[in-house]
Amino acid sequence: MNNKATISVNYNSVSKHTINPYLFGHFVEDIRDHMEAMLAFPLKDMDFESEAEGSSGVSGSWYAYTNGRNTKYALEASAPKHSGRAQRIRILSDDEAYAGIAQRIALKGPKNYSVKLVIRTSIEFKYVIVEAVDRSNQERLGLERIEVNSHNWREYEAVLSVSRDCADAEFRVYVPSEHPRWRDSVSTGMLWIDHVSLLPEDHIGMVKREVVEMTRDLNAGMMRLAGNYISAYHFEHGIGPVLERPVMFNEAWGGWTSKYFGTDEFIAFCRELKVEPLICVNDGSGTPEEAAAWVEYCNGGTDTPMGAQRAANGHPEPYNVKYWEIGNEVWGAWQVGSVTGEQFARRMLPIIKAMKEIDPSIVILACGHTDQEWNRAVLDIAGEHIDYLTLHLYHGYNRFGMDRNTPEDERYKAMAAFSEWTRLNLEETREQIFANLKHCHVKLAITEYNTMYYPNNIRRGLPDEHTLGAAVANAANLNEMLRASDLVQIGSFSDLVNGWLGGCIRVGDYYADQYCGKVPGWSGHPLKVYGTPTYEVMKLYAGRDISHMLPVNVECGTFAVQSNKPAPIDLDALPDLDVAACTNKDRSTITLFIVNRSLQEVSTALDLGGLQAGQDTVLYEITGESEWDINSVFAPDCISCKSSSIPYEAWKAGYPLRPASVYALEIRTKSLSGGAR
Repeated sequence: MNNKATISVNYNSVSKHTINPYLFGHFVEDIRDHMEAMLAFPLKDMDFESEAEGSSGVSGSWYAYTNGRNTKYALEASAPKHSGRAQRIRILSDDEAYAGIAQRIALKGPKNYSVKLVIRTSIEFKYVIVEAVDRSNQERLGLERIEVNSHNWREYEAVLSVSRDCADAEFRVYVPSEHPRWRDSVSTGMLWIDHVSLLPEDHIGMVKREVVEMTRDLNAGMMRLAGNYISAYHFEHGIGPVLERPVMFNEAWGGWTSKYFGTDEFIAFCRELKVEPLICVNDGSGTPEEAAAWVEYCNGGTDTPMGAQRAANGHPEPYNVKYWEIGNEVWGAWQVGSVTGEQFARRMLPIIKAMKEIDPSIVILACGHTDQEWNRAVLDIAGEHIDYLTLHLYHGYNRFGMDRNTPEDERYKAMAAFSEWTRLNLEETREQIFANLKHCHVKLAITEYNTMYYPNNIRRGLPDEHTLGAAVANAANLNEMLRASDLVQIGSFSDLVNGWLGGCIRVGDYYADQYCGKVPGWSGHPLKVYGTPTYEVMKLYAGRDISHMLPVNVECGTFAVQSNKPAPIDLDALPDLDVAACTNKDRSTITLFIVNRSLQEVSTALDLGGLQAGQDTVLYEITGESEWDINSVFAPDCISCKSSSIPYEAWKAGYPLRPASVYALEIRTKSLSGGAR
């Protein structure tokens, strides 16, 4: 067993291509609890869109709040132009009752929340109460009286001051028992509620402030709006006044598509983060005309029909969205409109034509696959008309015939070898792209990637996707993408927040299994926001000053993966260290991304081939006590990135790299002018 390694960098040979900052992009998808976790609204079913459960007549996440034996609840049509339903509540005068609706909720405080109600009432009622209490002891956290003045629908706003944090609060909207009394007659004791929302005052574009701040630190470069739901998504349902947007069932993942995060909100999110937007259009149930209308809504002037509509929605200046992806995993049977590669390519041509007639400057990404027969068909038929081919790279135990009965060490080594599959997929796709001059201009976009575990419909305890070992695998994937960065210019880590298990930013301890839906949290910390070990990796890579690749040679020990089924790659002698070498624009800094994939410490010597380096190097380290370590609401910083200054002489002698760990080493080069040679 060789516990020593040498890394040799050739500083005199710099790549001709420039590393694209979009390589470190991220991905927003309306999947499971992604939007619920990302957006700042603490309430669910704000428009009473869900069916009443049982015989209560109360919508979805809400429940009756009344002491009246005869209070009646029912759902009926919403206010004019609004979507969802209205909740009707009828109070009988002889009950001497309070009556309304309530919902369990987690709140932060002390903090002010904007309250929005759309209601109508019987003429006897002059006000309603909004209130938050601690469910455990009924301590009042905040109360606001809202005066009402119409038998017709009206929108009311107020500010609810919440005194402190409460993980298990109850939010109520109700008519208090001190209401006027009446004789039973027409339309007495009636309260209709069409919409209820709470929004903390510190939100940023309706997104949780903590999520925005953590995402900003990711330095993403590009943000993708896409996912399985997109092939049944019609963008016009997500623009215009929010309360007038229709409620859409999420055909891919169940539940409701968030009408509160449409095109305008996505662009505002990207602008806040100073990242480039990438939008995937619906080619599954959509049409060329719809795709073109989306481009016009984003990029058209106010003299165009959709540009005028954007302006009417409060955004007169064009968004100038440059990157447009057509189709998301169209090859998958789980996708609306799934077809063969040939059928997809032919279906795509009129979509491209229609989109480019609106804006000839847009960049087109087309759905690709790790199956080269699919790519061959797409490239042969449509290659001249596209700029990028996309790949989704999710590697998992299924490739090795492993399951949870496989010993832990073998499972980890398989995980650490995922990047070998990435290299194979990239090499095969490169060969396909360069097979014909008419499409050799096409670049690659890895628009989804992450570690993936199978069978992933059985979850026991915390998810493997969030471990230090998963971060090692994702770092090695990034190294592969960097080495192929002449071809791979866009990357989108999947997902940004919660969603399926892979989200690198976590809100609470909820886990949404890909197949079985959301698993409730148990910790009492539902609003804790933190990053996974892979979040630390993504922040580390995107935060470095890199522009070009440098040749690097690594001599080190090896490990083997005991696969239970044949593999197209050699798994007998995989290098312990995975290293990518980069330099910045003026060549004043060398950055080495070093992934120790092995389960042993490796003493690593550095050889710069005679290049003089600065006295100290800066080492960024992501490590832990075990490859199975994980961040959680209880220990959100268990795995974090730490930096230290290491004398260059220590690297020449051999510096110890911990098992299953990720490093970035920054070396300043020396010259007489103070810059780089």
